[in-house]
Amino acid sequence: MRGLKERSGQSYADLSRRTYISTSTLHRYCTGRGKIPDAGLVTRIARACGATEQEVRDVVRAWTLDGELSPATDAGAARVTELAPAEEDRAAVATMTAAAPPVVEPVRRSVMGVVAKAVAVSLTVALGTVSSQASPEAAPEPAPAAAAPQSVSGPSWVVAPEPVESARFGVTMNANTGEMPGFRVGAVRFWDSQTRWANLEPRQGEYDWTVADRLVSAAGRAGLPALFVIGGTPAWAAPGASRMAYPEGARAAAPDDLDHWERFVRTLAGRYRGRMEGYELWPVGNDSRFYTGDVASLVELTRRASRAIKETDPEAIVVCPGMGRLWSDEGRDFLREFAVAGGYTHCDVASVKLHQRSPADPPETMLAIIDIVYRTLHQAGAHPPIWSTGTTHDIVLERPLDEERAIDHAVRFYLTGLYGSGSGYLRRTYFYAWGARTLPIVLQAEGGAPTRAALAVERLQRWLARAQVHACGQGAAIRLPANVWQCEFTLTGADGRTRNAVLRWTHAGTASTPAPADAAQVHRLDGTSTPLTPGDLLDVGTRPVLVTGP
Repeated sequence: MRGLKERSGQSYADLSRRTYISTSTLHRYCTGRGKIPDAGLVTRIARACGATEQEVRDVVRAWTLDGELSPATDAGAARVTELAPAEEDRAAVATMTAAAPPVVEPVRRSVMGVVAKAVAVSLTVALGTVSSQASPEAAPEPAPAAAAPQSVSGPSWVVAPEPVESARFGVTMNANTGEMPGFRVGAVRFWDSQTRWANLEPRQGEYDWTVADRLVSAAGRAGLPALFVIGGTPAWAAPGASRMAYPEGARAAAPDDLDHWERFVRTLAGRYRGRMEGYELWPVGNDSRFYTGDVASLVELTRRASRAIKETDPEAIVVCPGMGRLWSDEGRDFLREFAVAGGYTHCDVASVKLHQRSPADPPETMLAIIDIVYRTLHQAGAHPPIWSTGTTHDIVLERPLDEERAIDHAVRFYLTGLYGSGSGYLRRTYFYAWGARTLPIVLQAEGGAPTRAALAVERLQRWLARAQVHACGQGAAIRLPANVWQCEFTLTGADGRTRNAVLRWTHAGTASTPAPADAAQVHRLDGTSTPLTPGDLLDVGTRPVLVTGP
C-alpha cells in the first residue's frame, strides 16, 4: 500500500478527501502502523492511488493472507476502527475512483515488489505458526479475496449526437431589481427574489405584482426562459403554521384551505401565460424549514397546482416540488415516498437539489446523488426528466473558496450536470445564486462586475454554443488516468463546418494524457490556445480544457 501511495504522487490530504478516511488514519494504514479493517477499504484506498484491477486483487490477497494466516502480526499495532461508509459515500468513491489506467511494466514491477514482499512476510509468519501446531490441517483456510467489479471498457454513456441546450446553464436570481446577469447564462429561476406567494398576495385577494412583473419583463427582454418557484404561504392562509426564514412571514406549510392555493396558482399562470417557461411547485418539499406537511398533502398540493397551470397555460412546464437533503436518509426517504405516492405523475420534470457535502469537495461527487435519485425514481416507476434547481439551506454558512478553486468548481458544476445527463436524465442545472455575495462561490454580486468564475462559465458556454454531445467517460475505461474525465462533442462553426472536440479535466491533481487522434489545438478558459498534434502529451488538471480537431 505504501508503494501505491508513493507512486500516485498524491498527498495524504488528497487521498483523505477521495477515500473519506481521516488523514492520520490513512497515514497509519499506508505506513503499516494500523491494520486496515476490511477488504472493501483496502480496495478503496488502492483504487484512489491509481492501482490497476490486477494490483487491487494482489493487495487484497496480501491483506487476506495477513489477516487470516497470521493474526498476530499486528498485535503491537493500535487497533483502528473505521465507520462503515454510507451508501452514498460508496457510490461517490466508486464513481470517482473507477479502475486506474494501465501502468508501464517497470512501474508495475516496482509495485508488485511491495505486494510480493507483503505476501512473503505473511506466509513466513503463517508457516511458523503452522509448524508449532500438531498438524498442518489445523491451519485455517484463507478467506477468498473480495471479488473485483466486472471490468467494462468504453465511455460511461454514448448517445446519438444531441445539442447542448443553452438552458442547461441556469442561475437562480437572488435579487428583485430586474437586473439580469452581466455574463452569458441560459436560463433564470426566481426564488429569494421577493416573489414568494406571501409577497405577491399579502392579503387575501389583494395582489402586488410589482417585483414579479419587473423580473419577468427583464427575462423576456434578455431572451431567457424563466422558471417561477411557487411557495411561501401567506400568514393569512396558514396562521398556525411554522414560519419560513423570510421577513414577510411566509409559512412553511400548505394553506389550511387548498382552494386558496389553487386560486393563486391559476391567477399567477394566467397573468404570465406565454411569458413563463415553467413553474416549480415548492422550493424544497423535504426540509421542514420550507415545508412541514406530510407526503400525501404535498402530492395533493402538486396535483391541484398542476391542474390549474395546465388548464390556464398548457405550454408551461410543471416542475415537481424540489427535493433536497439527499445526502441524508431522511431526505431520500421523503423523495422515495413522494415518488411511490404518485407525485411525479402530476409533473413534467422532477426537481432535486444537487450539491457536494462541502463546497470544497469535487463537484463530481454530486454524481453519487444523481445515481441515487435515478434509482429511486426508477424503483417507483417514475421516469421524469430531472432538473437541478438549488443547493442546501446552509450554504451561506460555508467558508468561501479561494479564487482559483472557485473558477474550477463553478465550471465543473455545469460539466458535472452535463456528465450526469447520460445516466439520470439530468437536463438542466441552476447555479445558486446570482446577485448574492455571501456564498462559497460568487458569480456576480448585485451591482458588481462578473467574477473570473463567471467569465470562465461564460467561456464554457461559448465553447459549447454550437456543440452536440455524444459521449462522456472517465479513467481507465476510456484509456485515461483514473482522475481524468472527458466529454466528446461535435462542434459546428459559423461557416457550417464541423469538427471533433473533447473537454478534459481532473477531479484532483494533474495527469499527463495522450492528445486525441485528430487534435489540432487546445483551448483554455483564460482565452489562450496553443497548437497540438496527435501523439503529443497533454497535461490536464482541475481546470477543464477544450481540445479541437482541424
